[in-house]
Amino acid sequence: MKRKDFIKNSLLGIAGISLVSKAKANAPKAAEQNIGYNHLPNNEIKTTNSVLHKAETRGMADHGWLKARHSFSFANYKNPERMNFGVLRVLNDDIISPGKGFGMHPHKDMEIITIPLSGDLEHQDNMGNKAVIHEGEVQVMSAGTGIYHSEYNARKDKEVKLLQIWLFPKKRSVVPRYDQIVLSGNNKNQWQQILSPSPDDAGVWIHQDAWFHLSNLEQGKQLDYNLKRPGNGMYFFVISGTLKINGQEVKDRDALGLWNTEKAKIESTSNARILLMEVPMLS
Repeated sequence: MKRKDFIKNSLLGIAGISLVSKAKANAPKAAEQNIGYNHLPNNEIKTTNSVLHKAETRGMADHGWLKARHSFSFANYKNPERMNFGVLRVLNDDIISPGKGFGMHPHKDMEIITIPLSGDLEHQDNMGNKAVIHEGEVQVMSAGTGIYHSEYNARKDKEVKLLQIWLFPKKRSVVPRYDQIVLSGNNKNQWQQILSPSPDDAGVWIHQDAWFHLSNLEQGKQLDYNLKRPGNGMYFFVISGTLKINGQEVKDRDALGLWNTEKAKIESTSNARILLMEVPMLS
């Protein structure tokens, strides 16, 4: 699929989200609160408070210049059981060919986070920002009332691999903003916070009561995580390696969502890298 057609289809998908949001605004409050639970429960472990997304069950797209795996419905991948996890709406695992990328396109009322896993990503937007984002950095955009941006592989000789994450905001029609930071500190066998709701906290910040953490675990190490906000859920995405999360085995590119629990126990069964996203389960 050509980049122009891909962007058009993606935007049509976002228009669908807007229509759903509009319909929900007129629906009873009880119906609105179902946003976090439109997925099948995980039957592999003895709990009704988890959902397991195996790597091979994700949506897949190959546009030549872009190879993507979608944890949730996106563009041509539509799965009513994979719309979102709480306010986590998009988790795309992208590989962009050298010199290629997404041309200028709009977003509105979405918090957008980009985490490069390898390579260099060039960003440009209608607010005058132009930058290159590298592995070890994180980028955030609050689309708010509207933003146009492009994202291209800055290298002509190497692919760029990245995670693209979208969250529904808790405030609509905010002033659009852009930020990127170099991640500092050590995440070896410990959590490194990379995102929060507060400008004064570690990492970037967004208009949502969410916290993201990264960790590089050596084989045999353990970590605990305690929720920062009651009622939130935890969505673990395994970047590499194998782990057990509350006894559930997960491996490369698997994801596990937990809710109605205040903490999680993570055990590494190999060297592993993991992204943890704590997000509100209700809109």
